[in-house]
Parts: sequence; structure tokens; C-alpha cells
Amino acid sequence: MKNIVISANTSWYLYNFRKNTILALIESGYKVTAISPKDDYSIKLEEIGANYIDIDIDKGGTNPLKDLKTLYRFNQIYKADSYDVVLNFTPKNNIYSTLAAKSNNVKVINNIAGLGVLFINENLTSKIARLLYMISQHKADKIFFQNDDDRELFLRNKIANEHVTDRLPGSGADLSRFELTPASDDGVIKFLLIARMLYDKGVGHYVEAARELKAKYGDKVEFNLLGFLAVENPSSVSKEDMQSWVDEGIVNYLGVSDEVEKEIGKADCMVLPSYYREGVPKSLLEAGAMGKPIVTTDNVGCRETVDDGINGYLCDVRSTSSLIECLDKMIKHTHQERIEMGVRSREKIEREFDEKIVINKYLDAINILLEER
Repeated sequence: MKNIVISANTSWYLYNFRKNTILALIESGYKVTAISPKDDYSIKLEEIGANYIDIDIDKGGTNPLKDLKTLYRFNQIYKADSYDVVLNFTPKNNIYSTLAAKSNNVKVINNIAGLGVLFINENLTSKIARLLYMISQHKADKIFFQNDDDRELFLRNKIANEHVTDRLPGSGADLSRFELTPASDDGVIKFLLIARMLYDKGVGHYVEAARELKAKYGDKVEFNLLGFLAVENPSSVSKEDMQSWVDEGIVNYLGVSDEVEKEIGKADCMVLPSYYREGVPKSLLEAGAMGKPIVTTDNVGCRETVDDGINGYLCDVRSTSSLIECLDKMIKHTHQERIEMGVRSREKIEREFDEKIVINKYLDAINILLEER
């Protein structure tokens, strides 16, 4: 039985974003081994049929000694057993798992799900990270990109060989789980932002827009936030900042949830004013699948989800005034007009971002690489 590894920087990510990929691999007759840091979701990976191996990854850190330990641990794992193909997700896995796997004759498929600030900043950390990408990605057997901008950037900077690159429609949306769910017409227009609570994700702009629009419309509008707070990231929103916004009465913080569809279902519109280099944001795909209009930035990865004026609006990057303008348009629409925009979102996701497209591309890539062994 062929042994396929799936690797990411949290078990939470593998379970929430790649569960159906793991199940499809198992159903196709593969043994699946998940490698990720231990958290509450590690046991869930075992419960769906994957073997699980713990690894320590300093996700947002820049300590070279910790990263060398991660590389050493990956090498230990790949030496200890026979693995055929590894599917890597998240940045440090794309780098260190690739280097270790190739030194142990394991085929590698990487997924570049956005580049964050690495290709925006010019500090020493970003330069080192780009060098590590260049070294590692030239060893990969297949690299999937979630948008054409990232693919072109890698090729232009000679970070990857063109013949191994391909485009995926983000991580896709599970159309059976995220069903068309119109919001109720209760007189309150509910906006929702789902993401890690990072200023790079546009959380600050969202809060500023909420403050102005709440002053204008009062209780007729509601602004909700859902996602991990105070994460390890220089751009992280602190618990104190969030509490001050909640106390001010301009936003509601909903915490985190394994059933995001319940919160998306209540929303009239999904918002993500990100200026982060996104892949294709999962929250926008899932909201679109549930028939929600979308307001997001005309930014890498985000713009792929919106046909401007058809299923939502694209606002300018880092512009609170542009965001306010787009949200105000959404407020001024009738409930039925927002429902109709949401239906067009669902149609777009069905047409372009069905998770089955992603899974089938992975299965095809694995089959091709196994034939080459």
C-alpha cells in the first residue's frame, strides 16, 4: 500500500481545510500519514483514518535553531519509514518538509496558499525566507498555486521550474457542507469577517468602517468578527484591542468555531478587506458557497472570488473610505437584491471553486508521480 504524507503547521488546518482530501486518499486505497504539531485536532485526524506524527514547528518565528530542529525532525520521520509522496501545506512545511523528503527519495507536491508579507517586506527575514523558497521549491516535483499572481511571481523570480507548476482554485469549498442559506429578513444587515485576527487581514479597516456606519445606521447594521485572536504574528490584534472595540459597541467578537456555517448562514454579507498576500481565502469561498454577497479588496487572491457589481464589490487595498463606500452600497440594496447577489456567488463557486476539482487534481498528480517511481 502506497504511503502518502500530508503535512501542515497545525493539525487544526489539516482537519478543517484538508479533511476531505485525506478521506479521498484513504478511499482511493492509500495509507495516509499526517505530520503536524500536536493540538486538539490531532486526535480527529486519527479518527478519520490517518496515522498521526507530531512535529514542532515555530509557525511565525524566525529563530534559525528552531527551524533547523524542524528540518532535522522531518528528516528523522522520512528516514524511519517508507513514504511515497508528501503533500505540503503552509510555508515552513513547503520549505523544510521538501528538503527532508527529497533527501530521502520521497516525491513532493507543494501548495502555495498565499505568500503573506514575505514578498512585500524587504527586511532580512523576508530575504532569507525567499532564498529558502528558491532552494526548496526547485526540488519539488509539483507546485500548486492558488492564484496566477503568485505563480507568475515565482516564475519571474526563478523560484520554481515552470513545468512543475499548476493552478488550483484555492482550497475549494465543500458544496455539500456549505449549502445555499439566505439570511433572514429581520431588518438588521449583518456583516461578517472570518479570519485570523490580524491587522494585515484588514481588521482595523473593518472596525473603522463599522464605527462610521454604526454612527450612520445605528442598530440597523451589525458587524461581527470570527477567528483566532492574539495569534503568534507581528500583525496580531490583541485581546485588549478587541475588548475595547466590543465595549465601544461597534463590533461583536464571536470567538472561534468548528461550525462556521452556522455564523455564515446568519450573515447578509461576508467582508475581508485584506492586504495580506492571500492564496484564495477559504472564508470567502465558503461564504460564496452559502450564497452570500462578498465585499473584499482588489488584492491578490481576494479578487478571484468577486465579479465586481455582480456577486459583491471590490474595494481599494488599505482604504477605509473605499471599504465604507462598498459596505454602504450593500446596506442600500434591498434584502432581495442581496439574496440575488448571493445566488450569483453560489453559482460562481459551483462553477470555479468546487472542492472536488482540487481533490481530483491532487489524485491525478499523485498517480503521475507514483508512475515515475
